[in-house]
Amino acid sequence: MEGGGRTVEEIYDDFKGRRAAIIKALTTDVQDFYNQCDPEKENLCLYGLPSGQWEVNLPVEEVPPELPEPVLGINFARDGMQEKDWLSLVAVHSDTWLVSLAFYFGARFGFDRADRKRLFNLINELPTIFEVVTGAAKKQAKEKSSVSNNSGSKSKSSSKARASESQGRQSKAFQPKDEDEGAEDQDDEEHGEAFCGACGESTGTDEFWICCDICEKWFHGKCVKITPARAEHMKQYKCPSCSGNKRAR
Repeated sequence: MEGGGRTVEEIYDDFKGRRAAIIKALTTDVQDFYNQCDPEKENLCLYGLPSGQWEVNLPVEEVPPELPEPVLGINFARDGMQEKDWLSLVAVHSDTWLVSLAFYFGARFGFDRADRKRLFNLINELPTIFEVVTGAAKKQAKEKSSVSNNSGSKSKSSSKARASESQGRQSKAFQPKDEDEGAEDQDDEEHGEAFCGACGESTGTDEFWICCDICEKWFHGKCVKITPARAEHMKQYKCPSCSGNKRAR
């Protein structure tokens, strides 16, 4: 956005692009991200770019910087704590950076009170990076769905998702529901408002989803490059983050 978006929508699009990039680094690309955060290197930062790409790099040298900078030195803590805790810490600092960057643009482009409020409300509709990385977003969606069901006010989506289990396969996946109406409510409660552990979006219930058998997070098949045909032959599915946990420390 350095070239200049000046509306709430443009800044929000910038926010979403950077957010998606960081979520990708901490989930689907976690192996590569881990390797780049070498503690032997200098202070490193995790940058999310509006294009949806991420990079681990040194901070800019100019003082003060043109834009707010991410937290420094994420690589130094990598080997000093559990990987899960380290990723959660990076996620928290990344959330802080994205909000600060969004409101920096708001101030720079002269947003009034109404525009600032609208920008915050748009941002607040999305789960935080921390919630996506730790699985809290999925838990909150389930709790919300449960409360809604108990009150009898839960709306039924036109596109239902159902659990798809192949013979002898433990991994869980779901696709559009076209039969078994009796199990409709149960499946909708479990998957209707799930958030993808890779992109953080809850949309796409008419697409193929798959659940990690280790952390039990749900993912769009396209986000983790798993097709329904491939899933049918898998006895167990491990997401990129859980697969990376086996690496030698």
